[in-house]
Amino acid sequence: MADLLKWSPLETSRWTAPFEMLRRGPFELLDSMERMFGPVSEAGSIRVEEFVDDKTLVVRADMPGVDPDKDIDVSVSDGVLHISAQRQEKTEQKDKDRYRSEFRYGSFSRDIPIPEGVKDEDIKASYKDGVLEVRTPLPDGADAPAKKKLQITRS
Repeated sequence: MADLLKWSPLETSRWTAPFEMLRRGPFELLDSMERMFGPVSEAGSIRVEEFVDDKTLVVRADMPGVDPDKDIDVSVSDGVLHISAQRQEKTEQKDKDRYRSEFRYGSFSRDIPIPEGVKDEDIKASYKDGVLEVRTPLPDGADAPAKKKLQITRS
């Protein structure tokens, strides 16, 4: 027969005292919130916005807190725009009786197909206010599809 163990929710590491959460650092709280509410399928992925602006394909990638000269890599191969970045954050807190150091790091990437006929030398990338913007003129045959408004019906 198997041994039975007495279980208490207050003694397990999954449960914390009500005010224990207040002693956590801001990064720990943000990590917990991201794990709780963030989509699992986008782990390590960069959020992007892609649209056509007057025969120019525009891709904007949200990348706050990275140095574009050291941490971001943008390349094109086989009709795919590759965007990758590495983020490293380190915080230190020094008091007279205590020292605390915390770091976070990770790699993020995103691959976006680009239309046939786009020349690599025409692709331009810029970084401002935490947003990477990649622009490329579309070839003559790759116009944006015409928009057609659809009627919405109620069930």
